Amino acid sequence: MHSTFRNLVFPFTLLCFAATARGYAPAGREVLLTAPDNSCPHSWADSEVLSAAPGHRHAAAGLHALAAAHKAAALQVVPATNTAATPKALPDNNAAPAALKCEHLPTPLGIDATHPRLSWLLADNRDGARQTAYQIRVATDSLTLATAPLWTSGKVNKADMLVAYTGKALQPFTRYYWSVEIWDNDGRKLPATGSWFETGMVNSYNWKGAWISDGDNVQVKPAANFRKNFIAAKSIQSARAYIAVAGLYELYINGQKAGNHRLDPMYTRFDRRTLYVTYDVTHLLQQGQNAIGVMLGNGWYNHQSTAVWNFHNAPWRGRPAFCMDLRVTYTDGSVETITTGKDWKTAPGPIVFNSIYTAEHYDARKEQPGWNTTGFDDSKWQQVMFRSAPSKNIVSQQLYPIENVEEVPAANMTQINDSTWVYDLGRNIAGVSKIRLSGAAGTVVKLKHGEQLDKKGFVDLSNIVVHYRPTDDTDPFQTDIFTLSGKGEETFMPRFNYKGFQYVEVSSNKPVKLTKESLTGYFMHSNVPPVGKINGSDTMINKLWWATNNAYLSNLFGYPTDCPQREKNGWTGDAQIAIETGLYNFDAITIYEKWLADHRDEQQPNGVLPSIIPTGGWGYEWGNGPDWTSTIAIIPWNIYLFYGDTTLLSASYEPMRRYVDHITAISPSGLTTWGLGDWVPVKSKSPVEFTSSAYYYADALIVAKAAKLFGNNTDYEKYSALATKIKNAFNTKYLNTSTGIYGEGVQTEQSVALYWGLAPDNIKSKVAAKLAERLAADNFHLDVGLLGTKSILNALSENGYADVAYKVAAQRSFPSWGWWIMNGATTLFENWDINASSDLSRNHIMFGEIGAWMYKGIAGIKPDEAAPGFKNILLSPNFVAGLDRFEASHESPYGTVLSAWERNGDVISYHVTVPANASADIYFHISPKQKIYVNDKPVITQTTDKGLRYQVTAGTKTFQIK
Repeated sequence: MHSTFRNLVFPFTLLCFAATARGYAPAGREVLLTAPDNSCPHSWADSEVLSAAPGHRHAAAGLHALAAAHKAAALQVVPATNTAATPKALPDNNAAPAALKCEHLPTPLGIDATHPRLSWLLADNRDGARQTAYQIRVATDSLTLATAPLWTSGKVNKADMLVAYTGKALQPFTRYYWSVEIWDNDGRKLPATGSWFETGMVNSYNWKGAWISDGDNVQVKPAANFRKNFIAAKSIQSARAYIAVAGLYELYINGQKAGNHRLDPMYTRFDRRTLYVTYDVTHLLQQGQNAIGVMLGNGWYNHQSTAVWNFHNAPWRGRPAFCMDLRVTYTDGSVETITTGKDWKTAPGPIVFNSIYTAEHYDARKEQPGWNTTGFDDSKWQQVMFRSAPSKNIVSQQLYPIENVEEVPAANMTQINDSTWVYDLGRNIAGVSKIRLSGAAGTVVKLKHGEQLDKKGFVDLSNIVVHYRPTDDTDPFQTDIFTLSGKGEETFMPRFNYKGFQYVEVSSNKPVKLTKESLTGYFMHSNVPPVGKINGSDTMINKLWWATNNAYLSNLFGYPTDCPQREKNGWTGDAQIAIETGLYNFDAITIYEKWLADHRDEQQPNGVLPSIIPTGGWGYEWGNGPDWTSTIAIIPWNIYLFYGDTTLLSASYEPMRRYVDHITAISPSGLTTWGLGDWVPVKSKSPVEFTSSAYYYADALIVAKAAKLFGNNTDYEKYSALATKIKNAFNTKYLNTSTGIYGEGVQTEQSVALYWGLAPDNIKSKVAAKLAERLAADNFHLDVGLLGTKSILNALSENGYADVAYKVAAQRSFPSWGWWIMNGATTLFENWDINASSDLSRNHIMFGEIGAWMYKGIAGIKPDEAAPGFKNILLSPNFVAGLDRFEASHESPYGTVLSAWERNGDVISYHVTVPANASADIYFHISPKQKIYVNDKPVITQTTDKGLRYQVTAGTKTFQIK
């Protein structure tokens, strides 16, 4: 940025910031300094920033653009003080703090955290760029932020970029402005960058509204609508709606939907924790008459469909209810709160049935136009009923919401007969379809959603309907039912349901005309920003990465699920396998923090966890055990490694310790038989004791490491000793030290022992060699189940056999990941056999470790346990045979990490980018005949057991290996 332009823009931005704070900016709008080209491509596959919607900015989404600091979109705040306080001139690259977040979200509304976490990164592309000090300021008035803050950290001579607020207690319903300024490695103070966050209820006693419903009969099918008129007598400065719901909802003000979220609030154990959502509704209100409308859906709260998991018998089940406070601040400073109470009215709406599990039925003839506007006559509507709150623990929902993220037009349409059409989206997604058509009143249109077709071309649900237990034929699986009103062109899209599908079979009981454009799919998921990108010379590997991400996102709906069609359950085993795939590719910390709170809600006093979380009671007796429910330890530990944030690990410490203690109590020998084992194997089945004991060991080790981190030396020694006991018992029983073979020597056994660190150091090379021999004997094809997929490729690439790992990963014939891709998969399957008669969901994440391995095993990008959050990056690239080039980037909390290489004849060029304020240890794996150069000068490395080590600081470097 030219210095003259910079000097003009920064003070102007401060004025805009202040104007917004004081209410001078137009209601409901934010003033932002954006990138000059205003570029915001909306494609997670390109690992870029998602476009911002009002009230929900993905300001820190990709961080990819921050490699060029002029693209930083954060507000720049220059303290308007005397000349002596003015910072030194910036370097030409306009280094500055960027990507400011509070609680890992950009400008969040309604936070309840008493000590919110504030984070940023340093946008500085100079070699060796680093932060030597920082200062945070917090104020309720942006004009006093620089001169008279409410709280300041003072100048702290540290490189920290994640700091908790420790000032006076935060007040509810308050916008707080905050800024951070940085001193760079030259001691130069950079101009402050500003942002804001808003508190919500903070304390449940601040709620004023009552919980209301239309009744208490859980068998009632139609969804209820609610409405209320009110008068805003004065000029409005701002307005916030706080809404807590048992079930699902959509909120309308003056006929317009608030926000673009879907399926709010997120699913929790409703009787133990209820979530509320905050909306900025300033732009929806008007001085004078206003109307509020709320539509309630069942969700998981009132599960009316019946399946093997018995959610219809959940202890929390009830007719949907809600509580809302609409807090209006007028320009004269006064505040009025419009609340839920007996002055609301209710009536059934056109949604005559809705199930999160199966589908939605909509009768357009029952629509009441204008029901959520001021002019509507509600004299025939009924009075609402008071209801008790579903739980006493009502807390703010702070995570990236579910949205209709991607529109997927039909790739083709086939008309089978006069009344049936089949649409093919060309890819498998989680979400909904939207149909537009005209027809006579009373025409019934059915939309059956599935993943495959039968021999006659109709949608076939046989692979996903196996666990459904319907009591009659009124609730067909994954089949929406739309009854037309006959009033011209009509549109239907479910509000309170989602499905997993590629095909939609549309049938009508009366004549209608449809075209390929009549139906559109919407890919729905928690809209977590993308932070990873992979591209290489093997197009199959690229497609596999894309399919893995599709499967991951298809199973992210406020909690990680196994599949979006057959179950929609939060299977713990699937999630612990896919945690690294999720974190390398997406900024998903907010989802996992919410889900681990679900873990704490579900854990029994003795430490036992269910296999699906949340649950209505199913899963405590089957499917749990350390190979599955190690999520309580493995996920918090990985969040710590990827983000450098101890918050979740600290909250999970006692639960994970109790969990390990329970395993110890039932497994005094150090080995445990509790668990499911290597689920859906190809042919070889490893003993449950083998795999479960490995996870038991991993959990004990994590507890020991966490204890040391938190200064609990007693627990550190206790669980370190336990881990040693487990390891010794494991090796005594299963390891043949003379041959290096574990158990029967199958792929899962050899790789699990290596990956989880059970193999003794002095025998690792022998165990790895036997694993490589086993792969060669299996013709470099997989012979593992779920647990083996986590370990197989990593064990090879981490122990000198990266070429073997790549051969397995790049296989195109059965059994392999590539076999799915070669057969048209756009997501991952549940079974290696694509023609299996059972366990064949076509959109499962359980085999998803392959997505993480691409970052680890080929590009070699790993967090450093000694300096987590990618403060120090471990780079261990493998220049595997069969690939000519490979590139992986990850947007870490510090910025872009790039590891890319290409082969040109006998020369390999290796490109590395280390973000500002970070460093990296590079471990090269080369032959004795090769040497490493930078700018044609030999690089001096240190020989280690991990490879030839070379340390680098921030910046971009290119090495030649020849």
